[in-house]
Amino acid sequence: MASSRWIEHVYETLAAAGLNRSSARDRVIEVLSGQDCALSAAEIEHRLRAAGRPTARATIYRALDLLVEHGLVERVIVGEGQARFEPLEPGGHHHHHLVCVQCGRLVAFDDPGLERAIDDLSDRLGVTVDSHEVLLHGACDRCEATA
Repeated sequence: MASSRWIEHVYETLAAAGLNRSSARDRVIEVLSGQDCALSAAEIEHRLRAAGRPTARATIYRALDLLVEHGLVERVIVGEGQARFEPLEPGGHHHHHLVCVQCGRLVAFDDPGLERAIDDLSDRLGVTVDSHEVLLHGACDRCEATA
């Protein structure tokens, strides 16, 4: 889950870029800070509406685009025309995802062995990997159990 440290980092980064706070952007940041995995703009809109803070989806997308542009949020492409968004931790900690091809559920996972394999691969190739994302497609545990 994103932390108050992430929220502070967001506001410091945006202020350093000369951007003033906006109530709509603050609402999007608040929703993202309470999540441990990526959300779609529609899911953010639904959560804001349920909290009595309706915000237009176009406004949500503008806030998300700005946060992505400043390296504060990652856009996770989970299918054709389908994106979800999650905070990028200032310390660099991240996780990867599996998207269920049956129900569309996004499952986050950490795998230290995968991280070591990526580091080993970059050494073997003689390249520096600045960032990476892993998105697996398959059936989640819920859909596997019903198959």
